[in-house]
Amino acid sequence: MIGSCEPFSGKSALVLGISRHLRSLDIPVRFGKPLATSLELEGKKIDINQVLIDDDVRFIASIIGLTEDQLIPSIDLLASDTAEQRILQSRLEPGEGFKVMKEKLDDTFSGVNLLEAAGSINEGLLYGLSLGQLAKNLDAKVLLVHLWQDSRSVDSLLAAKEKLGGNLLGVVLNAVTPDEVSDLEEKVVPSLQKLGINVFGVMPRSPLLRSVTVEELVRRLKARVVCCDEKLELMVETLSIGAMSVNSAMEFFRKRRNMAVVTGADRTDIQLAALEASTQCLILTGAGEPLPQLINRAEELEVPLLKVDADTLSTVEVIEQAFGHVRLHESVKATYAFRLVQEHCDLHRLFSFLGISPKLHDHC
Repeated sequence: MIGSCEPFSGKSALVLGISRHLRSLDIPVRFGKPLATSLELEGKKIDINQVLIDDDVRFIASIIGLTEDQLIPSIDLLASDTAEQRILQSRLEPGEGFKVMKEKLDDTFSGVNLLEAAGSINEGLLYGLSLGQLAKNLDAKVLLVHLWQDSRSVDSLLAAKEKLGGNLLGVVLNAVTPDEVSDLEEKVVPSLQKLGINVFGVMPRSPLLRSVTVEELVRRLKARVVCCDEKLELMVETLSIGAMSVNSAMEFFRKRRNMAVVTGADRTDIQLAALEASTQCLILTGAGEPLPQLINRAEELEVPLLKVDADTLSTVEVIEQAFGHVRLHESVKATYAFRLVQEHCDLHRLFSFLGISPKLHDHC
């Protein structure tokens, strides 16, 4: 099982890297999320007989080439209406769906079953499907992926170790400041091992994996696309606010890359300066419409121009919330995730802990 202490820690990236490596070793893989957290139901009620396949599961399957029978259906969906239904029924057990899944996992499959838990250690308790409950009831080993800020980050790992006990296999530390990776590997990792926490990797923070598409920003901001609607797949890695003088803005913009620039609709000087920098989209806020020469220049440079009615501060808050909190649903991110896991995780050691012993030396 792949779990985390908090949401958006990098579980899907780790699943991608591990599953791809297993397949490169000709080891069959099945994958699923017992508690679905991302599912397009188009407002329909959940049918008890309906096969629930999480959107993240389908995306990962499409990337690594899993067939439909290699997908493990979810037992329930984490949503406000399903939560309310359970509370009103005073029901905490996972029900018949868990028995069905357990039977599937207990069959004669000769490969590896990978399960991704919900966002945090406790998420899913209402459904009987929290990480701890699943690990115990399935007798599964748990690999945590954990966002690292500083040594205080160990607190939640110790809490997880206490809760998971012998089911905890170890941890991969993620989103480490690149300059700190070596120091962490040399000093902190050995100390964590002495505390009984096996560390199988230290992955640096990635602007790309934290990035968001222009299309996602359009959706979150409810923005109107003024031009270049065919370029909404562009990836935004940083946010800049055009609220300074044009000279200061130009100097600032030159230091940034793959930006979304937010500025008032009346600041044409800033808008034109932003277009000449590494800008993936230009977002105009407040009253007023973009001038024709701005639209023409944006079209020439193929930079999407978005218009929102909200003020700059509100717009910035929405965008900041998006960074690092979007699902890994772009192939460019998946490719990068493969490389990140391969380069920074000791999969050979991880597989040996799990008792998986193919001819790893031929591949690693």
